[in-house]
Amino acid sequence: MSVKRIDHIGIAVESIEESLKLYKEVLGMEFKGVEELTDRGLKTGFIQAGDAMIELLEPISEKSTISKFIEKKGPGMHHIALLVEDINQSMNTLKEKGYRLLSEEPEEGAHGTKVVFLHPKSTNGVLLELVESDH
Repeated sequence: MSVKRIDHIGIAVESIEESLKLYKEVLGMEFKGVEELTDRGLKTGFIQAGDAMIELLEPISEKSTISKFIEKKGPGMHHIALLVEDINQSMNTLKEKGYRLLSEEPEEGAHGTKVVFLHPKSTNGVLLELVESDH
């Protein structure tokens, strides 16, 4: 298993538009656009941050995990995403070493990526996401 780099840092927000006032208008960062993931009940907004991105996560459904996260903990850092070469091989390695995954198969992420999350109880309290991308 090999991690190429940090792909993005996910931040739960109540409003992408409001959050852009800081990242785009004040900090002058490049906004890459919004994508809706209706099956997951959220909208994502990506901001370029050097070689990585900041992913703003806005709930569009009360049943989404982001809505529940904000309700329980408030807006803030949600996860760190690591870019991997082969998500299936990475998942197998992690399972063999006793790490708990939140799904048995990769799911479709933003921009056509494959993603899987590791349970924070097996990663020192940090929600980690593995990302495989063709881009």
